[in-house]
Amino acid sequence: MRGIVHTNTVEGYFSIFKRGMKGVYQHCSERHLHRYLAEFDFRYSQRIALGVDDTERTRRALLGIVGKRLTYRNPHVTAAE
Repeated sequence: MRGIVHTNTVEGYFSIFKRGMKGVYQHCSERHLHRYLAEFDFRYSQRIALGVDDTERTRRALLGIVGKRLTYRNPHVTAAE
């Protein structure tokens, strides 16, 4: 078992999510909601209260990008061009 979940856990998670959305992103589209939630899940799971400092959190985040590639599609270019 990973631990006990209670209303304080939910309120703590939502507090981190709400502060981040208002302070960092200001808008969240439904299409990308799962990505925002994954980021804030990482932040909540890697917080100082659990013994993870800024250096360790950064190291863990960088390990998560190994082997991944971020690509952007230009919406003004068609496949025929």
